[in-house]
Amino acid sequence: MYAQMIKTARSGLKSHAEMSDQERDFQDRIDRDIKIEPRDWMPDDYRATLIRQIGQHAHSEVVGQLPEGNWITRAPTLERKAILLAKVQDEAGHGLYLYAAAETLGVSRDELIGLLHEGRMKYSSIFNYPTLNWADIGAVGWLVDGAAIINQVALQRTSYGPYSRAMVRICKEESFHARQGYHAIMKMAFGTPQQKKMAQNAIDRLWFPALMMFGPSDAESVHSEQSMAWKIKIKSNDELRQQFVDQTVPQIEYLGLDLPDPGIKWNDTTGHHDFTDPDWQEFFDVLKGNGPCNTDRMRDRVKAWENGKWVRDGLMAHASKKATSQAAAE
Repeated sequence: MYAQMIKTARSGLKSHAEMSDQERDFQDRIDRDIKIEPRDWMPDDYRATLIRQIGQHAHSEVVGQLPEGNWITRAPTLERKAILLAKVQDEAGHGLYLYAAAETLGVSRDELIGLLHEGRMKYSSIFNYPTLNWADIGAVGWLVDGAAIINQVALQRTSYGPYSRAMVRICKEESFHARQGYHAIMKMAFGTPQQKKMAQNAIDRLWFPALMMFGPSDAESVHSEQSMAWKIKIKSNDELRQQFVDQTVPQIEYLGLDLPDPGIKWNDTTGHHDFTDPDWQEFFDVLKGNGPCNTDRMRDRVKAWENGKWVRDGLMAHASKKATSQAAAE
């Protein structure tokens, strides 16, 4: 269903004159900040854009468990193990909330997962980078979840009701994820020289991949203009990226760590930090499947899906048996 919608999707922003009366009424509701609900009429392109964004968001939550799950048994203390286990469990829950929100648009969870496994839907590029040591786990929690929550707080005001409401709970849990990551890095930054060096190395390697999480620059983003008009997105990629830099630089300085980008400096004129753009060619290469861990991530996801088939089959058989019993009783 989604794949067919993409084939017929219209590119570009419609002018008011190009809209039908129904489309103008729809846009008027969005302009007045009235939430769009599953049974409301919506343009096919709006539905397809939401499915793409929510689906990729759900995939990112689920694939995002993989870089961290490998460290649950190797966490340095029992407390850190329990925290990381809870965090990974949360990510699975976020994926479920988001798949459920996507299903209200008429696409099945199986179709979305099938598109992911076939490489026809994406997930956040950050999860195609390795977590080499425990400092990386702290940096992922602090930088990656910190970037995620900046984007997701804005999405609480997105125009589609089920997506907006899912983000309220997700943001509460993401706040915990970012805090635990920063706390782990803080312990290392204020620890031994070797621990501080590990923390610095993790930040240096993950800084630019974290900046890429907000998507390409506004000039190169093919979806942003229409998504902003429909209030599917509330802030542009560059606005969110700037907010992340301004928020994170003082935190790095407090930790006594070096800034991971020598181009970062305060700009009195703009009231923001200047910074170096990520390597966008690297970003697009990773999206195409050429990142350090793309192959591993998809192999692990497909394996987990196939190994879980017996559970899904058992649940479906139980549901069918229960429905048959209820029908017979009636």
